[in-house]
Parts: sequence; C-alpha cells; structure tokens
Amino acid sequence: MANVADPGMEYAYCKANDDCTLAYQTSLPIGAGAATAGAATAAATAATAVPHDATRYQTCVLLLHGFSGSSAYFARNFAALSRRFWVVAPDMRGHGSSGRTRGGFHVARLAADLRTLVAHLRASRPAAAAAIETAVVPVGCSIGAAVLWTYAELFGCGDFAGLAFVDQAPLQDRSPFGGWDASVAHLGCYDEATTLAAQRAWADGGAETHRDLVKACLGYRYKPETEDEASDEERRRRDEEFFTRISAQCDGRWLARLLADHTRYDHREAAELIDVPTLVMAGRRTGCFPLEGMAETATRVNAARPGLAKMSVFDSGHWLFYEEPERFNTEIIDFVDSCGRKSR
Repeated sequence: MANVADPGMEYAYCKANDDCTLAYQTSLPIGAGAATAGAATAAATAATAVPHDATRYQTCVLLLHGFSGSSAYFARNFAALSRRFWVVAPDMRGHGSSGRTRGGFHVARLAADLRTLVAHLRASRPAAAAAIETAVVPVGCSIGAAVLWTYAELFGCGDFAGLAFVDQAPLQDRSPFGGWDASVAHLGCYDEATTLAAQRAWADGGAETHRDLVKACLGYRYKPETEDEASDEERRRRDEEFFTRISAQCDGRWLARLLADHTRYDHREAAELIDVPTLVMAGRRTGCFPLEGMAETATRVNAARPGLAKMSVFDSGHWLFYEEPERFNTEIIDFVDSCGRKSR
C-alpha cells in the first residue's frame, strides 16, 4: 500500500488500544514520541528545535474522511487550512495506510480510535509547544460525522472547541420513531433490503461499486447542470480514477460489515448532547441525503442550546470539500476562528 504524504504534510503513526496502527497526515512536525514516515522526515523533525512557530499548535483542525476514503480526500484543502492551523487528517482503521483488523467494523470502534489519536497528538507536540493549550476542531465528513456523534455520546465534547459535520444525516435508515421517512433518510441505503444489497456489492469488490460511489458523491455527476461542463471527459476520468483508487485500497468485505453498523446507528439524541459551536455543511446536489435530514443536527443542537449551530448549503455534492474547495476552506477557517480557544 502506498504511504506517500500530500506535499506539505507528513505521515505519522500511533497505536490503538488493540495494537492496530493508526496512520495520519500532519502539517506540523510531531515530537520524538511518535514515528514518522521515513528516515529523512524523522531526521528533519529531530533537527528542528522549534518547528515552524510553536504557537501554530494552538488550534488543530482534524479532517475525518468518509466511508471507503482516506486522508488523501483532502488534497485540495491541506494547503489553505495549514496556513492558519495545525492540520491533521487520519486514515481510519481499515482505510488508507492504517492497519487492517479482523474485527473493528463499528462506528464506536472508530470513535475510540479518534480519542486515542487526540490524546496522542496532545502528548506528541514538540517540547517548544508543550505549554500550549491546543484547541481541537474536528471536521467529520460522511461516516466521519457519525464518528463525532458517537464520540459525543460516549465521551462528551470536552476534547473539542467546535464540531463540523459534512453531508451526513444523524440516521441513514428510515425509522418509525420521530417520523424519519424518505424525506430525511438516506436516498439509497435506508432499510434491511437496501443495506443487504449494498453489502453484497461492496463484498463482491466489483469496480462498478467504486464507480457508483463516485457517481453518487460528486454533484456534477449525480445531478449535472449546464455550467458543470459535464461533458468534460477528462475531468470525469480524473476524478473517477482519484476516488476509485482510494476506495480500492480497502477490503470490501470489511467495509460491507462497517456499512451495516453505520446505516443503523441513530445519532439524533446524541446530537442533543453537543455543547460546543457546531457547523453543518451540506451539498444540495448530493446523492446521499435530503437537505432536511442533514439539517436535523443543527435543529437538535439549537433546540437544546439556541444559536449554537448553523448550517451552510453548497452547490455541489457529497464531497463538497473536493468540488468547492475554496468555499469549503474559507468557511472552515471562519468557523474555527469563531470557536475561539477552549481552555483545557
């Protein structure tokens, strides 16, 4: 498996409590307690007494990818965000350059991994930044959002200064509870029959499954409009190759079992526990959820704590950070700035 960091980023690693290796990309050097990717990078880190400006460790933006993705998803976001913040983008277990385990195909397991990573990052800052209080703001995309709701339910929000949820409703399945019907649930994977079909498709590992993911997640593919220049075959080929290459790194059978766990999780009440500033970002041309379903997080947060959450609707699809990177980067920067620093 290739383990090449995005330019301006470097790969580093930590261990989960079951000894699974968790890989992540970081925009700032980490301390001697963490392994880095390659002797040259490690030597350069060790030789830097005060890497960059130590105050850059004050705010860490955590970019959490979606189902079958990896940290590589954020290639169009790293440069802009890292000019302002310490940017960290993990590969969830079973994805990218992180370890593969026989089990672990549960959203709760991924939330526990995230907690390990957050503690590791704070402990691994270089000595020059040891006295700095790092405010962490995670940006959870797709299943990354589910990880954050689960984290809030299991561990609270005390580790975070703010939370951003990107194109994900707090429940994928339709449900008899709370009137959760086709107007809010996932558009294609929403009950036992559709979940089983999706599981079979991922378990079979066919190339068409990976291509179908791209067609549903890119707005100009799912719901093309004239100004998209949808006939630009080079763009279509390039984007499809980029995303299918990433998803093909995963084990399809493991993903199929993770999908079943993910789609049945009901995070609506967990959203009510959020007590930090919240941003909900959604694509109006996503092939995954109706806007009404994704708005539920902001609705629930604001019901308990009026004005704490806001929602932003993009003109693109599920991978809005990729289709509209400049707008995404600007809104994340503004949101993180608005969160301020949270004392630890």
